[in-house]
Amino acid sequence: MPESSTPPPYYVHPTAEVDAEAQVGAGTRIWRQAQVREHALIGEQCNIGKGVYVDAHVRIGSRVKIQNHTSVFEGVTLEDGVFVGPHVCFTNDLFPRAITPTGELKSAEDWDITKTLVRYGASIGGGSVIRCGVTIGEFALVGAGSVVTRDVPPHTLVFGNPARPHGYVCRCARPLSRLEQDNQERLVGWCESCQQECVVSMPAAGADA
Repeated sequence: MPESSTPPPYYVHPTAEVDAEAQVGAGTRIWRQAQVREHALIGEQCNIGKGVYVDAHVRIGSRVKIQNHTSVFEGVTLEDGVFVGPHVCFTNDLFPRAITPTGELKSAEDWDITKTLVRYGASIGGGSVIRCGVTIGEFALVGAGSVVTRDVPPHTLVFGNPARPHGYVCRCARPLSRLEQDNQERLVGWCESCQQECVVSMPAAGADA
């Protein structure tokens, strides 16, 4: 880099590879042996761990933490404040094949990308596999080693293979108790850690008042 060049407002480890056509926000740190492909977009103040793979056109918000050796393939969007544990894999093809029906090696044009969305503040435990086409709701919590095959509602704790609901969690990720509907028909729980109520879900759109 020429001495007159202004250094980027983010950190990239010397062994990491960040494509010149990727966009990275200020204060983000990209660690050893990570790879960020072309046209990927990473927001501000993110932490991208060792060996993380961020595919082309992936969208990552700000203040996102992705732990070591996670694979985020094309079609995935992670909103602000998402946590992804180590060795998580996001898939992006519901009907994967290496070859076409005629036996030829598939090219990039032969792939049919299915999108996945992880909403604000959600957390995904280490070693989980996220089947493409799902939405993981705000502040949801996916337990370590889970295989997520369906949408996860906001504030819902899921784990297992396949992942199933096992209660609700606060914004701080602790379990909620005393779940009940309030006079606005919202599902509300109590967090012992925060010592306050947490709204889990709102009434369905169009529901009677």
